[in-house]
Amino acid sequence: MSNPNLGGSPDTLIRKDDGRNYWNGVNADVDAMLGGIPSLEGFSCVSRVDLQGSRSFLAKLGIGRRNGQRKVVNALEGGAGIGRVTEGLLLDVADHVDVIEPVTKFAVALQAKAGVRNIFTLGLEEWQPDDGARYDLIWTQWCVGYLTDKELVRYLQRCREALDPSAGVIVIKENTSTSGCDLFDGTDSSVTREDDKFRHLFQQAGLRVVRTDTQKGFPSSLPRKLFPVRMYALKAKT
Repeated sequence: MSNPNLGGSPDTLIRKDDGRNYWNGVNADVDAMLGGIPSLEGFSCVSRVDLQGSRSFLAKLGIGRRNGQRKVVNALEGGAGIGRVTEGLLLDVADHVDVIEPVTKFAVALQAKAGVRNIFTLGLEEWQPDDGARYDLIWTQWCVGYLTDKELVRYLQRCREALDPSAGVIVIKENTSTSGCDLFDGTDSSVTREDDKFRHLFQQAGLRVVRTDTQKGFPSSLPRKLFPVRMYALKAKT
Protein backbone atom coordinates (compact mmCIF):
# COMPACT_ATOMS: atom_id res chain seq x y z
CA MET A 1 0.00 0.00 0.00
CA SER A 2 1.36 3.42 -0.90
CA ASN A 3 1.06 6.07 1.78
CA PRO A 4 1.90 9.46 0.31
CA ASN A 5 1.13 12.19 2.85
CA LEU A 6 1.23 15.13 0.49
CA GLY A 7 0.81 18.07 2.85
CA GLY A 8 -2.32 19.35 4.54
CA SER A 9 -4.95 17.02 5.91
CA PRO A 10 -4.81 13.65 4.08
CA ASP A 11 -8.61 13.41 3.92
CA THR A 12 -8.67 16.41 1.56
CA LEU A 13 -7.00 14.16 -1.05
CA ILE A 14 -9.96 11.76 -1.16
CA ARG A 15 -11.71 11.70 -4.54
CA LYS A 16 -15.00 9.82 -4.64
CA ASP A 17 -14.80 9.04 -8.36
CA ASP A 18 -11.35 7.52 -7.93
CA GLY A 19 -12.56 5.29 -5.11
CA ARG A 20 -15.66 4.17 -7.02
CA ASN A 21 -13.60 3.49 -10.14
CA TYR A 22 -11.24 1.30 -8.12
CA TRP A 23 -14.08 -0.84 -6.72
CA ASN A 24 -15.94 -1.02 -10.02
CA GLY A 25 -12.76 -2.46 -11.50
CA VAL A 26 -12.34 -5.40 -9.09
CA ASN A 27 -14.11 -8.74 -8.98
CA ALA A 28 -17.19 -9.32 -6.83
CA ASP A 29 -15.52 -11.90 -4.57
CA VAL A 30 -14.00 -12.17 -1.09
CA ASP A 31 -10.45 -11.82 -2.43
CA ALA A 32 -11.30 -8.42 -3.91
CA MET A 33 -13.24 -7.32 -0.81
CA LEU A 34 -10.07 -7.85 1.24
CA GLY A 35 -7.80 -6.07 -1.21
CA GLY A 36 -6.32 -9.24 -2.65
CA ILE A 37 -4.88 -10.29 0.71
CA PRO A 38 -6.39 -13.83 0.83
CA SER A 39 -4.66 -14.76 -2.44
CA LEU A 40 -1.23 -14.07 -0.91
CA GLU A 41 0.69 -16.86 0.74
CA GLY A 42 -0.13 -17.08 4.44
CA PHE A 43 -3.33 -15.02 4.30
CA SER A 44 -5.93 -17.57 3.18
CA CYS A 45 -7.72 -17.55 6.56
CA VAL A 46 -7.93 -13.77 6.98
CA SER A 47 -11.71 -13.62 6.44
CA ARG A 48 -12.37 -16.41 8.95
CA VAL A 49 -10.08 -14.80 11.54
CA ASP A 50 -11.71 -11.42 10.94
CA LEU A 51 -15.24 -12.75 11.37
CA GLN A 52 -14.30 -14.67 14.51
CA GLY A 53 -12.80 -11.52 16.00
CA SER A 54 -15.97 -9.60 15.20
CA ARG A 55 -18.15 -12.35 16.66
CA SER A 56 -16.12 -12.32 19.88
CA PHE A 57 -16.38 -8.53 20.10
CA LEU A 58 -20.16 -8.64 19.77
CA ALA A 59 -20.30 -11.36 22.42
CA LYS A 60 -18.53 -8.99 24.84
CA LEU A 61 -21.32 -6.52 24.11
CA GLY A 62 -23.90 -9.21 24.97
CA ILE A 63 -24.93 -9.82 21.35
CA GLY A 64 -24.91 -13.33 19.91
CA ARG A 65 -26.68 -16.67 19.87
CA ARG A 66 -25.30 -18.33 23.01
CA ASN A 67 -26.91 -18.47 26.43
CA GLY A 68 -26.79 -15.10 28.13
CA GLN A 69 -26.50 -13.26 24.81
CA ARG A 70 -29.26 -11.58 22.83
CA LYS A 71 -30.16 -11.48 19.18
CA VAL A 72 -31.12 -8.10 17.81
CA VAL A 73 -34.13 -7.31 15.67
CA ASN A 74 -32.76 -4.72 13.23
CA ALA A 75 -29.17 -4.31 12.06
CA LEU A 76 -27.56 -2.10 9.43
CA GLU A 77 -24.27 -2.65 7.64
CA GLY A 78 -22.56 0.33 6.08
CA GLY A 79 -20.42 -0.53 3.06
CA ALA A 80 -21.52 -4.14 2.77
CA GLY A 81 -19.70 -5.06 -0.42
CA ILE A 82 -20.79 -8.53 -1.56
CA GLY A 83 -22.10 -9.31 1.92
CA ARG A 84 -19.12 -11.05 3.51
CA VAL A 85 -19.92 -9.57 6.94
CA THR A 86 -23.68 -9.53 6.38
CA GLU A 87 -23.73 -13.27 5.72
CA GLY A 88 -20.85 -14.31 7.96
CA LEU A 89 -21.84 -12.31 11.03
CA LEU A 90 -24.91 -10.09 11.02
CA LEU A 91 -27.53 -12.52 9.73
CA ASP A 92 -26.57 -14.84 12.61
CA VAL A 93 -27.33 -12.24 15.25
CA ALA A 94 -30.13 -10.13 13.69
CA ASP A 95 -33.62 -10.86 12.41
CA HIS A 96 -33.41 -8.19 9.70
CA VAL A 97 -30.35 -6.58 8.09
CA ASP A 98 -30.38 -3.44 5.95
CA VAL A 99 -27.26 -2.71 3.90
CA ILE A 100 -25.62 0.33 2.33
CA GLU A 101 -23.48 -0.43 -0.73
CA PRO A 102 -22.73 2.06 -3.52
CA VAL A 103 -21.37 -0.45 -6.05
CA THR A 104 -24.36 -2.04 -7.77
CA LYS A 105 -22.60 -5.22 -8.88
CA PHE A 106 -21.75 -5.96 -5.23
CA ALA A 107 -25.23 -5.19 -3.91
CA VAL A 108 -26.83 -7.58 -6.43
CA ALA A 109 -25.38 -10.53 -4.51
CA LEU A 110 -27.57 -9.66 -1.51
CA GLN A 111 -30.90 -9.00 -3.22
CA ALA A 112 -32.34 -12.49 -2.72
CA LYS A 113 -30.64 -13.28 0.58
CA ALA A 114 -33.07 -14.28 3.34
CA GLY A 115 -32.93 -11.78 6.17
CA VAL A 116 -31.68 -8.88 4.04
CA ARG A 117 -34.46 -6.31 3.96
CA ASN A 118 -33.49 -2.96 2.43
CA ILE A 119 -30.52 -2.30 0.15
CA PHE A 120 -29.42 1.33 -0.15
CA THR A 121 -27.31 1.61 -3.32
CA LEU A 122 -25.44 4.79 -2.48
CA GLY A 123 -22.40 6.01 -0.59
CA LEU A 124 -22.24 6.35 3.18
CA GLU A 125 -22.01 10.12 2.71
CA GLU A 126 -25.34 10.09 0.83
CA TRP A 127 -27.28 7.69 3.04
CA GLN A 128 -30.17 8.98 5.12
CA PRO A 129 -32.09 6.69 7.52
CA ASP A 130 -35.74 6.12 6.66
CA ASP A 131 -38.21 8.04 8.80
CA GLY A 132 -38.79 6.15 12.01
CA ALA A 133 -35.97 3.65 11.36
CA ARG A 134 -34.46 2.24 14.55
CA TYR A 135 -31.46 -0.07 14.56
CA ASP A 136 -30.18 -2.16 17.44
CA LEU A 137 -26.80 -2.65 15.76
CA ILE A 138 -25.03 -0.60 13.07
CA TRP A 139 -21.84 -2.19 11.75
CA THR A 140 -19.41 -0.35 9.45
CA GLN A 141 -16.11 -2.00 8.48
CA TRP A 142 -13.21 -1.12 6.21
CA CYS A 143 -14.98 1.67 4.35
CA VAL A 144 -14.99 4.91 6.39
CA GLY A 145 -11.55 5.63 4.91
CA TYR A 146 -13.40 6.78 1.79
CA LEU A 147 -15.07 9.57 3.75
CA THR A 148 -13.52 12.91 4.63
CA ASP A 149 -13.43 13.77 8.32
CA LYS A 150 -16.52 15.97 7.98
CA GLU A 151 -18.40 13.29 6.02
CA LEU A 152 -17.53 10.68 8.63
CA VAL A 153 -18.83 12.87 11.44
CA ARG A 154 -22.08 13.48 9.56
CA TYR A 155 -22.46 9.77 8.79
CA LEU A 156 -21.98 8.89 12.44
CA GLN A 157 -24.50 11.55 13.46
CA ARG A 158 -27.09 9.99 11.16
CA CYS A 159 -26.28 6.56 12.60
CA ARG A 160 -26.76 7.98 16.10
CA GLU A 161 -30.14 9.40 15.11
CA ALA A 162 -31.24 5.99 13.78
CA LEU A 163 -29.94 4.04 16.78
CA ASP A 164 -32.34 2.47 19.26
CA PRO A 165 -31.92 4.77 22.28
CA SER A 166 -32.19 2.02 24.89
CA ALA A 167 -29.68 -0.64 23.86
CA GLY A 168 -28.48 0.21 20.34
CA VAL A 169 -24.77 0.18 19.51
CA ILE A 170 -22.63 1.35 16.60
CA VAL A 171 -19.50 -0.64 15.71
CA ILE A 172 -16.71 0.79 13.60
CA LYS A 173 -13.99 -1.70 12.57
CA GLU A 174 -11.06 -0.17 10.70
CA ASN A 175 -7.38 -0.22 9.97
CA THR A 176 -5.45 2.23 12.15
CA SER A 177 -2.27 4.15 11.38
CA THR A 178 0.68 3.85 13.77
CA SER A 179 2.85 6.28 11.79
CA GLY A 180 2.06 9.35 13.87
CA CYS A 181 -0.33 10.73 11.25
CA ASP A 182 -3.25 9.76 9.04
CA LEU A 183 -2.12 8.12 5.78
CA PHE A 184 -3.53 8.63 2.30
CA ASP A 185 -3.52 5.75 -0.20
CA GLY A 186 -3.74 6.86 -3.81
CA THR A 187 -4.51 3.33 -5.03
CA ASP A 188 -8.15 3.49 -3.94
CA SER A 189 -8.27 7.12 -2.70
CA SER A 190 -8.72 6.31 0.99
CA VAL A 191 -7.32 7.41 4.34
CA THR A 192 -6.09 5.25 7.22
CA ARG A 193 -6.64 7.21 10.43
CA GLU A 194 -4.88 7.17 13.77
CA ASP A 195 -6.69 5.91 16.85
CA ASP A 196 -6.65 9.41 18.34
CA LYS A 197 -8.26 10.85 15.21
CA PHE A 198 -11.05 8.28 15.34
CA ARG A 199 -11.77 9.10 18.97
CA HIS A 200 -11.81 12.82 18.22
CA LEU A 201 -14.30 12.34 15.36
CA PHE A 202 -16.49 10.09 17.51
CA GLN A 203 -16.71 12.86 20.09
CA GLN A 204 -17.59 15.39 17.42
CA ALA A 205 -20.44 13.13 16.31
CA GLY A 206 -21.85 13.01 19.86
CA LEU A 207 -20.74 9.44 20.52
CA ARG A 208 -18.80 7.81 23.33
CA VAL A 209 -16.62 4.69 23.15
CA VAL A 210 -18.06 1.99 25.41
CA ARG A 211 -15.61 -0.73 24.37
CA THR A 212 -12.66 -1.11 22.02
CA ASP A 213 -10.50 -4.12 21.10
CA THR A 214 -7.76 -4.87 18.60
CA GLN A 215 -8.35 -7.65 16.08
CA LYS A 216 -6.10 -10.58 16.90
CA GLY A 217 -4.64 -13.19 14.57
CA PHE A 218 -3.51 -10.97 11.70
CA PRO A 219 0.19 -10.94 10.73
CA SER A 220 1.95 -8.16 12.66
CA SER A 221 5.55 -8.49 11.43
CA LEU A 222 7.26 -8.14 8.08
CA PRO A 223 7.09 -9.27 5.32
CA ARG A 224 3.36 -9.94 5.79
CA LYS A 225 2.55 -7.11 8.20
CA LEU A 226 -0.93 -5.58 8.04
CA PHE A 227 -2.24 -2.39 9.59
CA PRO A 228 -3.54 -2.93 13.14
CA VAL A 229 -7.33 -3.32 13.00
CA ARG A 230 -9.37 -1.86 15.85
CA MET A 231 -13.05 -2.30 16.76
CA TYR A 232 -14.93 0.52 18.49
CA ALA A 233 -18.36 0.10 20.12
CA LEU A 234 -20.12 3.46 20.28
CA LYS A 235 -23.22 4.82 21.95
CA ALA A 236 -24.75 8.26 22.12
CA LYS A 237 -23.36 10.55 24.76
CA THR A 238 -25.65 10.86 27.78
